[in-house]
Amino acid sequence: MSITAIIINGIALILLLIAFLKDRSKSIEALKVAVRSFVKILPSILMIVVLVGIILGVLQPETITQWLGEKSGALGILLTGVLGAVLHIPSLVAFPLAWTLLKSGSSITIIATFIATLTMIGVVTFPLEVKELGKKFAIMRNGLSFLAAILIGWLIGVIL
Repeated sequence: MSITAIIINGIALILLLIAFLKDRSKSIEALKVAVRSFVKILPSILMIVVLVGIILGVLQPETITQWLGEKSGALGILLTGVLGAVLHIPSLVAFPLAWTLLKSGSSITIIATFIATLTMIGVVTFPLEVKELGKKFAIMRNGLSFLAAILIGWLIGVIL
């Protein structure tokens, strides 16, 4: 476990103890809510494990580095941008997937582009956006968001 995780968990434990000392019944109720929330997100967590396992089982590190590494260049960034724009993955799954791809040899530029397009562009919600906001606005928003996501990915790659 990383030092950051230890510190965060330690602070959470201390605050929980303080909460118990202040009001035991509210603290118990809060823990019950937390357990119910955990049970609700458990399927998503399991999906993360399965999805990451499948991706790492299918893709060899050399393949990841070739298509999504530093040397993939503009083609890798565009490919990742399109994938991020088209896929409809919840953040709960996307961030661990991105971390795994990063550890497997993907570049930070690629990961930043993937996360940016994933969160900024709504291909799945595009029809609703057209209906509510108009076709011209929806196309402009998604197009400019795609360009901004590519720029964000590139800038993060340059900075980091």
